Amino acid sequence: MNSTNYFLLVNVVNCALIAVRSIAARAIVGTIVLFVFVICKCRRRHLSAYDTIEEFLQSQNNLMPIRYSYKEIQKMTNSFKEKLGKGGYGEVYKGKSRSGHLVAVKMLSKAKGDGQDFINEVATIGRIYHVNVVRLVGFCATASKRALVYDYMPNGSLDKYIFSEGPNGIPLSWEKAHEIAIGVAQGIAYLHEGCNMQILHFDIKPHNILLDEDFVPKVSDFGLAKLYPTKKNTVTLTAAKGTIGYMAPELIYSKIGRVSYKADVYSFGQLLLAMVGRGKLNAITDHSSRVYFSSWIYEKVNREEENDLDLGDITEDEKDIVRKFILVALWCVQWAPADRPSMHRVLEMLEGDLMNIELPPKPVYYPQDSFARDQKSSDEDTTEDSTIALCESVALEIEQLSNS
Repeated sequence: MNSTNYFLLVNVVNCALIAVRSIAARAIVGTIVLFVFVICKCRRRHLSAYDTIEEFLQSQNNLMPIRYSYKEIQKMTNSFKEKLGKGGYGEVYKGKSRSGHLVAVKMLSKAKGDGQDFINEVATIGRIYHVNVVRLVGFCATASKRALVYDYMPNGSLDKYIFSEGPNGIPLSWEKAHEIAIGVAQGIAYLHEGCNMQILHFDIKPHNILLDEDFVPKVSDFGLAKLYPTKKNTVTLTAAKGTIGYMAPELIYSKIGRVSYKADVYSFGQLLLAMVGRGKLNAITDHSSRVYFSSWIYEKVNREEENDLDLGDITEDEKDIVRKFILVALWCVQWAPADRPSMHRVLEMLEGDLMNIELPPKPVYYPQDSFARDQKSSDEDTTEDSTIALCESVALEIEQLSNS
């Protein structure tokens, strides 16, 4: 090989090596850039809920709760030593604040809608105070940890007393049940009418009613709550909210009526029926079974056959409390929202004389009359067969939701 060919070959090899190095360098750089991009995207997705929460917290200057760091939460709960309970939202631990005040710390394991459940809770009870609404002491919001700190309620939740004989084996007296019912009604009425904004809870049930050392009830768990102007009569929802069995029918099927504060009234009525039925309603969680229970208990009261409710050996005064509970509950669980009273009226009935409470219309499972009221023009030409078919479709949808 002559020198010219040799140098030519060397140049070709050098050019090839340079090209290979350039391609390799670009591939390495590209891989690094892609890796960084994926990490950043995952991090942004992970922090999106935190950013949403931070934006909300920075915009709210009138929130009274204390903001704690995660280290303070750990110290407060003694490294999460004593667990009080667990739910779909996370776990609750007993703790003690710096002042020695006992608290319950709810650690949120997952957030819905970019931290919307956390925001709902802080936004609603973070700015109000009422004797029958649980007090939010503080909260923790970091990139990966979220916690809500409440006053500790030594007597737990109401469901422990109406679905059993209570933690100490002592059943809840009807007098105390009456006081609790009035307290819960006062709390809900305050949320509806006593704040600058109308607060709709959407998840009133015995599990969300906490009892302090004196059995004073506190409405709790505002993860599904919504704030609306006080003059707004109806609200718009994109999905059903609440717990099957306590959820108002209009939240499941829109043709029944508009969604409003009357949804909470319905849930309160089911809570009263649960207090009357006690253990008998423990297993009844689907909507249709509770409607049938309402119809059955209506007939007992209408015929003055309360003894068939198996209430045990109770006094005449206690029988009056039970009858009042039933009458008020039956008003609250009317199918059409327009037929239900406001919480203010509910309070008047609970605190007033039993003789002043009229027997409401009988609860029905196929509410032809309700549909006729809610669909004025279209229902004028609706035949009886088509109305029944429409009602049956409502029942079918409710049954499918209950079984899902």
